[in-house]
Amino acid sequence: MPVHISREDLETKKIFLVLSSAGKIRERNIEIIREISGQGFKSVVITTNYPYKILKKLYDQNGVDLSQVFFIDAITGSSTVPEKDPMVRYVNSPANLTDMGIAVTEVLKDISGQKVCILFDSVSTMMIYLSSANISKFIHFVTNKLRLMDISGIFMAVEKGLDPQLLSQLTTFVDEIMDVSAE
Repeated sequence: MPVHISREDLETKKIFLVLSSAGKIRERNIEIIREISGQGFKSVVITTNYPYKILKKLYDQNGVDLSQVFFIDAITGSSTVPEKDPMVRYVNSPANLTDMGIAVTEVLKDISGQKVCILFDSVSTMMIYLSSANISKFIHFVTNKLRLMDISGIFMAVEKGLDPQLLSQLTTFVDEIMDVSAE
């Protein structure tokens, strides 16, 4: 069963935590972006899991209108020379939260006044680079920024990929938890 985020939820600016099995997280990411784009929303994908080039190809193969998707890529810059594209901003590492926060702010300014939803593709992957406390502080910062800017947000994580304290904190930052790990 695919993830379903309704137009009403997006228009009421809800913030979600989507818990997925590790084997399905990429599929869930694609489903969510396809659904958001299909509802007339621009998407900002903050990727700490897959390089921009890979996500762009996957989205294209799965019928996502790429003109509606902006990327903040925190993976490519640490492994290769990034390609130039106006739809992507690069951050040199998932651990560089300052640059990631600046990139989010810049992209949101560029598309202000439009219907927007942010997708953070893997909170779980960030645990490779940062402590749970730092991840929690960053997610708290981002969720408050989204609320102040009146923007919807979706944070994805592997259902068993977060320590219990971080999961507990994240649940207090979001409006709804969608556990699609059994599907």
